[in-house]
Amino acid sequence: MFDDISEDDYKTIESAIESASSPVGIDAKKTHVLILHKLLNIERRLTELEQRAPLPTPPEPNNS
Repeated sequence: MFDDISEDDYKTIESAIESASSPVGIDAKKTHVLILHKLLNIERRLTELEQRAPLPTPPEPNNS
């Protein structure tokens, strides 16, 4: 499942979100903030890529 993440990165993330006081062992707020932060970074990078190489405009439909 986590074949593409190094053990060090896994441990770093794990320690960032763990919570001994949580019944599930992680801090839900920290976890959501981390996920949203990563998604915002992906969105920003995607926007930058799209601006550098815009997608081609689809052809107009043929209404004949």
